[in-house]
This record gives sequence, structure tokens and C-alpha cells, in this order.
Amino acid sequence: MFAAERRARARATWRWGGALAGILVFQSLVLVAIFWAFATGNMRRGIDHGLLEDCAFFALTPPHERPEEIREKLTRDVHRDRFLALFDAGGRLVGGNVATMPTRPATAGPGAFVTSVRPTELPGKTRDVARVMICPMPDGSRLLTGIDLDDTEEALALMWRSLLLGLVPGLLLATGFGLILARRAAKQVDAVRRLAQRIVAGDLGQRLPVAARPDSFDLLCAHINAMLDQLQTLVAEVRGVGDDIAHQMRTPLTRLRARLERGLRDADDREAFVAVAERTLAEVDTLLGIVAALLRLRELENHERRSRFAPVDLARLVEDACDLHRPIAEDAGSILACEISGAATVEGDASLLFEALANLIDNAIKFGPPGGRVVVRLSTAEGVPVIGVADDGEGIAATERALVIQRFYRGRRDVNGVGLGLALVKGIVDLHEFYLRFGSSGSDISIVCEAPTY
Repeated sequence: MFAAERRARARATWRWGGALAGILVFQSLVLVAIFWAFATGNMRRGIDHGLLEDCAFFALTPPHERPEEIREKLTRDVHRDRFLALFDAGGRLVGGNVATMPTRPATAGPGAFVTSVRPTELPGKTRDVARVMICPMPDGSRLLTGIDLDDTEEALALMWRSLLLGLVPGLLLATGFGLILARRAAKQVDAVRRLAQRIVAGDLGQRLPVAARPDSFDLLCAHINAMLDQLQTLVAEVRGVGDDIAHQMRTPLTRLRARLERGLRDADDREAFVAVAERTLAEVDTLLGIVAALLRLRELENHERRSRFAPVDLARLVEDACDLHRPIAEDAGSILACEISGAATVEGDASLLFEALANLIDNAIKFGPPGGRVVVRLSTAEGVPVIGVADDGEGIAATERALVIQRFYRGRRDVNGVGLGLALVKGIVDLHEFYLRFGSSGSDISIVCEAPTY
């Protein structure tokens, strides 16, 4: 298996190397072709520019002075690379160093063209290749002007040899760098592959190395690491929810089973069986409440409901919560008072905020003394809305305030509950980026509708 993986990595490296080397070689060839095209084009344009200047000059020269001007220009041509000849309308040579008028090739376009000429002033040479231009003169005669291409071809040949000499090491360097870069890329991809294998095996703590000065791949590794951090957090939360459910439901399930077993054994008539069933349903409802609360907390921690945020009228929210809980308070022998000073609006989820406030009121009624008073206040402190719930009870001790917002913590065992109410309130408050504040006596808790400052 390991040998097969090594062979696969080697093949991948060579494929990467071949692809990168091919790209670099192709780039080098394209650059050489572009340089060659520019060089030959510039030479051709330079020659044509000189030929057009000759045509313009002789077109402005009086006809009887043209032979003398041709002779003078040829005399100044010390390198013997210029061709100048004037032919009359019948094609006879009037003056110059070309014996006959060449024929324009059929494939040549307008303007200058390359052809073979018969020089008259180059001893031992009956034919020569030149780039020429034939220009009609105003009097009907025609001027032939051209440049010998021997020096141009020699310069181009030298340029081509120089390009080849530079291209060969360039191609070797391109191939070498391509293989080096491919090997590096293959190692990086192999690191990601090995990481994926370890994660699939269950090791979620593995991370990719990131250089101090990250390149593009290091930035990708950083994003992958951030994704793995989030994945590990989510997996831990899911495991935590499962552990909480398993831990908290073990005792109720054991108690439920014992109660059922004892009730079925002791019941001897229909009424007894009905009583056992009713107690069983009450226990099942408690268990379902635990599961629903845990799933509710999981949803809040994942911030899945922030997209539903809208303006919330806190005054109406507090009034609705008070109206809903007044009958409950009266049944418990308590007095529920609602104090609203001013109007306030925040961005949030109205149903979640109502649920948080309802939990606080329920706790105040549940843990307050019989016949006590529960006060729900909406006030504004320095422009920040604050919702407070206070009762006449002993309050939460300072040592327990960090514990009561944790799951399943129950400071008192003499009341019904599973210890998830304040944890749910804390999750809703965190989702809205608000914070909880305990009063000095611990008997009042406030939701401060702004982000906490540390």
C-alpha cells in the first residue's frame, strides 16, 4: 500500500513538473517569437521609411537634375548597399546602378518588396537580393530605390543565434524550476492529504503549518485551519449535547422504569393503572422538556436565527410578558408588577426575547417567597434599554452567579426544574450580543440591551 502511494506521489510530481515546465517553456518560446517579430518588423519599417524618403525627394527634384542627384547619392554610399536607378517611360535606364527594372512578384503587396536585382557597379556580382520600392515620377519616369539585404540578413542571423543561445539555458531553467515548483506543490498537496486522512481517522486536533510570511498556499492553509477549528468546536458541542442528554436522562429514566415496575406490580385495579400512567406521562414530559431545551440551546449557540432579526418594541414585549404571567403569579400567591418608563426599540428576535423574559419571571415567581412581590421594569440608562426582573427572595449568592447560567446547575433542590432556564436566557442574550447583569443583592437580574465592554 505504501509503495503504491509513493508511486502515485511520484507520478503526480512528474505530472505537475511536466505541466509547469511545459507552461514555462511555452512562455519562453512565445517571448522569443514576439521579440523576433518586433525585431524584424522594426528593421523592415526602417528600410521602408528610407525608401519612401528617396521617392519623396526625387519626386520634388527637377527631371533634368535627377541623374546627377542619383550619382551623388551613390557616390556617398561607401558601403555599396544602396540601389538607385531611374528608368524612362519605356523602361530604358536613365541613370543608376541597376541594369533592368525588376518584375514585382505576384505575391507581393503594394509598397516595398524583396526581389533579385542586376547591379552594374558591383564587380563580380551579377545578381543580388534587395528590398526595393518602385515609385512613379511626375514626368512619367520611374524611380527604383532599394537596400541590399546582405547586412540585414547577417544581423538577423546574429540575432537569431543570440536568441538560441539565450533560449537553450532558459528552457533548461524553465524545466528545472518547473520540476522544483511541482515537487513543492506536490508536497503541499500531500500535506493536505495526510491531514485529511488523520481527520477521517478521528484526530480533529491536527492543523496545517502556516509560515510567518504566508504565500497563497499558506493563506489557504490558514483558512483550512480556521475551518477545522470551527468543525472541532461544532463536533465538541454536538458531543456535549449528547453527553448532557445521556447524563441528565439516566436518572429520570431509571426512576421512570422503577416507578413503572413498582406501579405495575402493585396496581390491582383500573384506577391504579391510570395513576401509574399519569405519573409516567409527567416523567416523559419532563424528559422531552430536557431534550427540547438542549436542542434550543444548540440552535442559539449556532446563531441560526440572526437572519430573523427585526425591530422589537420592548415596552409591548414587557407588557405581554406581564399579562401572560399575572395569573401564574396569582396562583403562586405572588404579586406581579410591571413598571415601564419610556419606549425603547432594539434589533432582535421578538419570540426569543419574550422567551428569555418569561424564564426570568418564572424563576422570580418560583424562587421568591410566598406572598412576595415580583417587579418587571423597563428603563433606559444613558440611552441603553434595560429589562430587569426582581423578587423579594434571598437572591443568588455571588459565588453562584457564574454557575447558575450553566446547564443543569440547580442552586435549590426544593423546586421543580432541570437547571436549563438561565442557561437558555444566557444563550438568547449572547445571540443578541447583549449581557446579563446581577443586582447587588442577587435577587434581581437585568438584560442590558447593548454589547458588553471588557
